[in-house]
Order: sequence, then C-alpha cells, then structure tokens
Amino acid sequence: MLALLLLGGSRAGALAASPVLEGHLEQSGLVFGKTGPGVKISLDGVSVPVGADGSFLLGFDRDHGPNARLSSVAPDGRTENLTLSIAPRDWKIQRIEGVPPKYVTPPADELARIQREVTLKKAARPIATQSEYYESGFICPATGRISGVFGSQRFYNGEPRKPHYGVDIAAPVGTPVLAPADGVVTLARTDMYFEGGLILIDHGQGLISVMMHLSKVEVKPGQKVRKGERIGAVGATGRATGPHLHWGMWWRDAHLDPVLLVSPMPGK
Repeated sequence: MLALLLLGGSRAGALAASPVLEGHLEQSGLVFGKTGPGVKISLDGVSVPVGADGSFLLGFDRDHGPNARLSSVAPDGRTENLTLSIAPRDWKIQRIEGVPPKYVTPPADELARIQREVTLKKAARPIATQSEYYESGFICPATGRISGVFGSQRFYNGEPRKPHYGVDIAAPVGTPVLAPADGVVTLARTDMYFEGGLILIDHGQGLISVMMHLSKVEVKPGQKVRKGERIGAVGATGRATGPHLHWGMWWRDAHLDPVLLVSPMPGK
C-alpha cells in the first residue's frame, strides 16, 4: 500500500510541524518522511533521527500491531499527534529440506562463536547516522529467480525456526552483487557461521542492508559505496542449500521487506 499523507491538513504554517509521509504503511514497510526545520519526530514514543533537510524514516516490523503513534514537535513547542493505521500482511510457510544438521541445531562447541558473531553484527548497526544515503533510491542488488520471500515461517528439515527476514534471489555462484543504494559498509566478513559471506551497508538514519551467503566479499568496513557498484558475488556459504543472495533490511530493530523498495524484477 502506497501512502501519501500531509499531517495536520493544509492550514497556513502547517508544514512547520506537520510531516509529509510517503511509502508503505504496512507490516515490514518503510515510510519516507519530510518535515520543517528544527522539527522533532517520534514514533511510538521513541525519538526518530531527522536530517538537516528535514528528511526522516519510519519502519514497521513484520509483526507490528495495527496502529502506530507519530508525534511532531515544532521549534515553537507546537505538537501534533497522529495514529497511523498499519496494514497487516499474510505470511507464507516455507519448508526447506537437506539443510546440514549443524545449521539447524548448532553443536555446543559452536555456540560461543555464534554469540561472538551476534555481538559483531549488533556493533555494526548504527541507529542514528545522520547521512541520508538512502535518498539515492534503491535497485535490486542481483538478478535471478526469487526463491524465498520475506516473512515466511521457515521449517528446516521439518523443524520450525525464525521467520525469513529477507528476500532470496537464486543465481549461479559468481553472479555480481551490487550495492542496492548509496551507503557505507559497516561489516564485511567471509566466514560467518550462518551467513557465510556477509556485508552490512548503512544507508543512513538506522537503515541497514544485509547481504548474505556471498562467495566473494569485495568491500571493506568504512568504504563508501554507490548504488549499482559491485560489492561481491553470489554464493552458497553459511546456511544455504544452493547458490543465492539473501537481501535483508533493518530499520533500527524493525525487519523490513526489501521488495517493497524496488521495481519488480524483469521477467521474474
């Protein structure tokens, strides 16, 4: 669902506090906002970063409830509140067989490594970067068959596990993987337990792209990348039963569906 909202109507001076919102007011959706100079924004009581040009983001998790509360406070103290209606989505069930048992139930001697990697990933997720790299717009980072959709409840070898927080693009090993938008690489590893080859890209204001199962990682932490720039290659590393790119996105703690940000893949 594409939403375009002007909060507070069109009365004189409304834009001083009232944001314009455009995007997907639905579970796993991302909304792009614009407001006036010096306006403070919060979502469900939590402060949201606002750029110098008044731009900001709002993200809604896969399991977000039916409503969200948006508040804006102008420099003169004028406050506006709005209840946003968040549309629900239906989630599929995906059953994957042939997964090596160590990736379904990791052995005890791997648990410490997995916890270290969790800490590493959390440290690579800034939540308040002021750069608005995401304003470059988004493209699909690889071309291929969609083999896994966002939000599906996953069963590995018949055992239920967490939902799938990304889109899987099946393609031959070595297929180029491109930066989906401008940003800065915050993590680049070739040997993660579940993810295999992994790249995290910070697009600004807490918006992060996650690229997993790569056969090649061709960027380094701290490197700036431009939309469409090659950053690696499709692989089958980590918990993967075949070559594909997993592209996930976070906004702060919300898992987002990347497909909502790009045009349909040609012929797919």
